[in-house]
Amino acid sequence: MSAPPEHAAGAAGAVTPDSATGLPPGASAVDCAAEPIHVPGSIQPHGALLVVDPETLRVVQAAVGPGGVAAVAGDPLGQRLVDVLPTSAAPLIRDLPARLPETGVTHLGMTRTGDAVHHLLGHRSDGALVIELERALVGEPGSFDEVYPHVRELIDEIHRVGDIAALSALAARAVRRITGLDRVLIYRFDADWNGEVMAEDRNERLPSYLGLRFPAADIPAQARELYRLNRLRLIAAASYAPTPIVPAENPLTGRPIDLAFSVLRSVSPVHLEYMRNMGTGASMSISLMRGDRLWGLIACHNREPVSVPYHVRTACDFIGQVLSLQLAATEASATADRRNKLRAVHNRLLTRMAAAEHHVDGLVESEEDLLALAGASGAAVVAGGTVLRLGATPSERDVLRIVAWLADRERLDVTATDSLADTMPGGEALKDTASGVLAISISQIHDSFVLWFRPEVLRTVTWGGDPRRHAEPSADGQRLHPRRSFAAWQETVRLRAPPWQPAEIDAVVELRTAIIDIVLRKAEETAALSDRLTAINKELEAFSYSVSHDLRAPFRHIVGYAQLLKKFEGDKLSERGNRYIDTIVESAISAGELVDDLLGFSQMGRAALTPVTIDMNALVADLRRRTEADTHGRRVEWHVAPLPEARADPMMIRLAMQNLIENAVKFSRDRDPAVIEIAATETPDETIYRVRDNGAGFDMAYVGKLFGVFQRLHRAEEFEGTGIGLANVKRIAERHGGRVWAEGRVDGGATLFFALPKR
Repeated sequence: MSAPPEHAAGAAGAVTPDSATGLPPGASAVDCAAEPIHVPGSIQPHGALLVVDPETLRVVQAAVGPGGVAAVAGDPLGQRLVDVLPTSAAPLIRDLPARLPETGVTHLGMTRTGDAVHHLLGHRSDGALVIELERALVGEPGSFDEVYPHVRELIDEIHRVGDIAALSALAARAVRRITGLDRVLIYRFDADWNGEVMAEDRNERLPSYLGLRFPAADIPAQARELYRLNRLRLIAAASYAPTPIVPAENPLTGRPIDLAFSVLRSVSPVHLEYMRNMGTGASMSISLMRGDRLWGLIACHNREPVSVPYHVRTACDFIGQVLSLQLAATEASATADRRNKLRAVHNRLLTRMAAAEHHVDGLVESEEDLLALAGASGAAVVAGGTVLRLGATPSERDVLRIVAWLADRERLDVTATDSLADTMPGGEALKDTASGVLAISISQIHDSFVLWFRPEVLRTVTWGGDPRRHAEPSADGQRLHPRRSFAAWQETVRLRAPPWQPAEIDAVVELRTAIIDIVLRKAEETAALSDRLTAINKELEAFSYSVSHDLRAPFRHIVGYAQLLKKFEGDKLSERGNRYIDTIVESAISAGELVDDLLGFSQMGRAALTPVTIDMNALVADLRRRTEADTHGRRVEWHVAPLPEARADPMMIRLAMQNLIENAVKFSRDRDPAVIEIAATETPDETIYRVRDNGAGFDMAYVGKLFGVFQRLHRAEEFEGTGIGLANVKRIAERHGGRVWAEGRVDGGATLFFALPKR
């Protein structure tokens, strides 16, 4: 706006401005934002202020300006309030403590002394009663009813306007029509408390500031807080001489009286100089609120000093309240429309995610919807170690760099920035695709995120004067001068994307909740399925144990009785009969071996582990001796390297190594010489044992079947076996938290690996 409604200057503490500098004694430029402007120690001169003890109703502090002399008799200090005020005021102050609410200002009425008429106003502050007398103007409206027709015109029109710009313009015209001032501005704050003039109505006596922006420093935090508490403030003359409050401290509290709700409160001398620099002789500000937060201001200016009548100000305050409600309703309606559109997009994404086998597949199925949810130009989903990019995004490497930056910060559900360059080191290099980043974390354990991107949008901002020079200290540092120029000053804003709107942030937060719900539901389904599979596996193990155990005796009986039949009755049978008996014996022996292997396999999953330290060199040496019968008459070259110890169940590890060695001996039987190598490799996490042969090998296309139950990669006629040995090796490794794998090629040998964890 043209001048900040209240610019702070001076040092903290309750002091009276120095008459020579206009600032508190010893104040410097750096104290600007710390001045306690709610306790200025003085009032504007067009009235009088009396601080009254609520128990005795005697005046304990007073400030009587030229405009209030006629309404106050003599020196009011120590006098009863009823004796200080005109006789006509007596009915207005009867039962005064009961008439004043805890907050806000009450218009008690009007009192007359001769030709002088004053508005009598009261409020509470610091436990005291504060009475103000404001000089009325000749011919001013005698009540709000006289001004209401002008307000009614605005109310009739305001409901037909549907956007903020039109509402603002309508209100500016109405306030200027009611007040007759030279210029009325509608001023809106942004998220950083910079202000922008949204609408303006003026004559040619003051310049236009429509569309200009003003820095947050023009209205410091303590001034904004006063605007939040007290909706209306009038400065009748920029060149007034303040009337001090005597004594400076309230005897009831020992500190200066708080004038936050005072109508006559004096303002910072720096602000008065600011007004004079810009050619403004008088100003009035009306707060525009959204809930309990300051949204903006109606700022009114006049070239010459002028006092706006009390009831006209009341009408303007009413307009401010109506405009506040209408602005809030308009913004809420626009936000609701935006939310409804985004909710439709969200529902489509949710439907696809719920139907997909994996939620990420459903999320990225429609690029258009994923981008529309946040109004983004690009998006990326980072999950499970993969990066899926849609639209205009940084490279995969840069996306992972953003994810690492997000993960290193305190993990938040949602992160939103319209300037990555301001928050992430090196972010400026990504301005073409990711000046703005909106991200949701979809895992508390893994670095999984959904990110949306917006590119840099260069824009020109026109300020009302150079925002870097909002105030200047004097040469001695004891005087703060506001800037003297309000000429338009343009700035090109770089490295910023359009800001993410609350509706968009809420939409992606809802998406995060939906994703987590889907993940949790699928995790519950997977856990239930896992529990069911575990139960089934236990049942199968129990069944296989029972069946294999019960079948061992019948197969032994078959072998035994078949051999007895051949021994005692073989000479009576034909050659074919004896051949049949031999086949029965061989088949029964094979079936018995299969049953034994099945029994061992089922026991492997049921048996408890008893880990001990095992000398693997001694174990392998013993297993080699036991294979001598199978290698008799063959040339076998053994290459056994020194093997590290293993920490494992001894029976299970013995069975695993036995299967690996027997496997190598069996599949290298056609080699002369057969070469079998046994060695080990250690890593920080595991010990890997390997058994290599130069035998028949296998096709790597079928390596996944090698360790399965009953899986054979060669014909039974070529190599005997039940197809359970390597399945046992895999189960033993897994019981110990290890793993198995193999490498080989057809007719080129095979290497089988058996890894055990060190912890």
